[in-house]
Amino acid sequence: MRKSIFVIAFSVFLIGTGTAKAELDYSIADLLLPCKEGANDARNGSVLEMECEQYIAGFTDLYHVLGQDKKDKVCLPPPGNRDDEVRWAFMEWAFANYGEREKPAVEGLRRTLKAHFTCS
Repeated sequence: MRKSIFVIAFSVFLIGTGTAKAELDYSIADLLLPCKEGANDARNGSVLEMECEQYIAGFTDLYHVLGQDKKDKVCLPPPGNRDDEVRWAFMEWAFANYGEREKPAVEGLRRTLKAHFTCS
């Protein structure tokens, strides 16, 4: 079911003109919270980090399967540590673009990938 939600959300995003037109409930701020707290909380950090990285894993898998990485000229990190690398890049991007935090999380992740993992 989780994959189905990602497919639907990401498909809605891709159908647009480069930005999400539909109102998506899960925002950049919503994703930033477990990503950030996962890095800071010694007791519950692993659970929060897992929540963050599972969302990222679903997004990056679909991003790759749909060929969007090639369209955006993005070279994803190798699968072994991909989720963690993207998580740290996302947190950096989200704090640098904090005014965008109400936009959909999928848009923030796509912009993160384009900013941090552009193919050379």
